Amino acid sequence: MPALNADILYLFFNSANMNRWNDHMRPVDLTELDKQAHKAAIAWVLAKFEESAGKPMVWRRIIEHTMFSFIQRAVLTDLKPQVFHKITAERRGPVNDYVLSEFDRLVPDRDPGFRDRFEEYLGDPKSTPEDAVIRAAHYLATRWEFNLIYDSNRSLYGIEGTRREINEQIEQHTDLIGVREIVDTEETFDFIDLIGQLRFQQRWARTPRIPKTTVLGHSLMVADMMYLHDLDSGASDREVYNDFYSGLFHDLPEVLTKDVISPIKENVSGLAAILEDYERDLVESTIMPLLKEEWRDEFRHMVYEPFTDVDLPGFGRRNGTDLKACDLMAAYMEANISRRYGISSNTLLEGERGLRDKLIEKGRGIGAQRLVEDLDRLRI
Repeated sequence: MPALNADILYLFFNSANMNRWNDHMRPVDLTELDKQAHKAAIAWVLAKFEESAGKPMVWRRIIEHTMFSFIQRAVLTDLKPQVFHKITAERRGPVNDYVLSEFDRLVPDRDPGFRDRFEEYLGDPKSTPEDAVIRAAHYLATRWEFNLIYDSNRSLYGIEGTRREINEQIEQHTDLIGVREIVDTEETFDFIDLIGQLRFQQRWARTPRIPKTTVLGHSLMVADMMYLHDLDSGASDREVYNDFYSGLFHDLPEVLTKDVISPIKENVSGLAAILEDYERDLVESTIMPLLKEEWRDEFRHMVYEPFTDVDLPGFGRRNGTDLKACDLMAAYMEANISRRYGISSNTLLEGERGLRDKLIEKGRGIGAQRLVEDLDRLRI
């Protein structure tokens, strides 16, 4: 069976229904899907710092192990972090058996090689440099969330203990250059903060919808889809890297402009070109100064025209056509699943129909027809 299938996509998407910090007062919704997206972006920053210091990173391992940790968390639902870490440490074998059995139940049509590596990941001590990067990214994303809710929960019992625990975990990872940079350097923190602000921007903001997914959560869905597709197609390591991180960062300019819905872009003559030029100007003036200069050309390769097929000297190939199909599939799931949950509108119904037509036409590379049909058959 292909690695990219409707079962695993719904497992990822359903994490948008998992609310984090739900025993605290929260100024905004904080979901597991968004946390995992933020974590993946922070892991890129940390690994780039390690690479710049001459320490090679196995990017495919970072991408896949981040996905495996996401699956583990999605299966174990919304346990408190202290409980999650305690049971995975003290009852590792039975917990891993349960996670695998639930994964097999929730994703019956699965790629055997992907499943075997997931089982190996669960039993591994996770002592590689890439796993250290992923752990540090997890706690940095957690602290970013905690800082959002802290002022609203100052009087809550145990809140100071939670803050100490998070800070202690981050201090254990200060051997990573990127952790020190995020803690001590304004520019690096501002970059991950900007990414986090995409957690505030709702998709389909003009229509009722459940769950109310965000731009950042949508971006991880696109990136994870593309990674699974690249597994199926046997893409090279460099293409896997380009495809995944182009998917993860493709909507980052929206943090500066907010989203402009497709009908307006398509029906107002010349607007799309004006917006593209304006976005580039803002990215150059606002985002690029937050990155190390040696990363900037590569980052431009990711965020500018991400849905074009390119093969550039020094950066390699990116499959922008199939990346666009993944973007359409993620949007289609947002509309389709809300309707099936019982929340819809004329705007959402028209959007779902239009996205389905585009997918069937443009998504042959990712097997969109099969994905759409299999998603329709899922009991959700």
